[in-house]
Amino acid sequence: MKPGFIRTAALLLAMLLGALAPQAHLYTGAIPWLVAGMLFIVFLQTRWARGALRRSHGALLAVNVAMGFAGWGLGTLVGGADVGRAAFFAGISPTATAAPVIMSFLGGQVEYVVAAFLLTNLAIVAGLPVLLPLVLGQPSPALFRQVAGTVLLVVFTPLGAAWLVRTLHAGAAGWPRRLRNVSFGAWLLAVFLAMANASHYLRTQPVPPAVLAEIAGVTALVCAANFALGHLVGGRHFAREGSQALGQKNTAFTIALAIHYASPLVALGPTCYVLWHNLWNSWQLHRAARREG
Repeated sequence: MKPGFIRTAALLLAMLLGALAPQAHLYTGAIPWLVAGMLFIVFLQTRWARGALRRSHGALLAVNVAMGFAGWGLGTLVGGADVGRAAFFAGISPTATAAPVIMSFLGGQVEYVVAAFLLTNLAIVAGLPVLLPLVLGQPSPALFRQVAGTVLLVVFTPLGAAWLVRTLHAGAAGWPRRLRNVSFGAWLLAVFLAMANASHYLRTQPVPPAVLAEIAGVTALVCAANFALGHLVGGRHFAREGSQALGQKNTAFTIALAIHYASPLVALGPTCYVLWHNLWNSWQLHRAARREG
């Protein structure tokens, strides 16, 4: 059985099992740790080099931030404050930890996506302590400190740990290649838990079907716009890479933030985005597997 088919099937299975196992929401607290672990593995093999950055990376970052606020505005207009916040958390999510891995499966230029991952994650997570209190309507120093603490734990701690390990042991830069399946498994587990959390919330809380449809519809538009705009921003040489970098989001991180600082209803925004961008990833992996065949 071909690896591309296995990865596609595993991704779809993780989403299905999460929807069918709402009791697994009890372990949603593991998502930030899974994200931190995946980031640690990614950071082991990545080094910040100015030469890897291109002009289009700055445009990708600007569009990334703009899509968060565009989603917030559109969602608020369509369904009110909670729908707007759900769309904000979906749109503001930086490039996914797995985006470079998916790009490697698709045969693209991984270095471009890695640079986009580093830039968007470091810039956006640094700005979230300021942005989140404004979006949530709670501009307080206490919330700023709480969000900053979460960002420090989930992103900057694995970044520092990876730098330290790589400094002490140069061979650690080769670990990610051997741990590739571990990282993919952690990603699948995070997707499973996110879907389980959404399933539990929908089964236990009276969410009007209209609200769920609004969140799903707005996040689907945000997802489609991200992949399309990324294709344009990437230009002739990096269209596929730009599309993946902007479209595939680090939703595990923003789901964790939404659950902790907003509500499970708001967390449905990035959770729906999990479904949309992974359905597109599944289609891309399927096409790539057919080409390999």
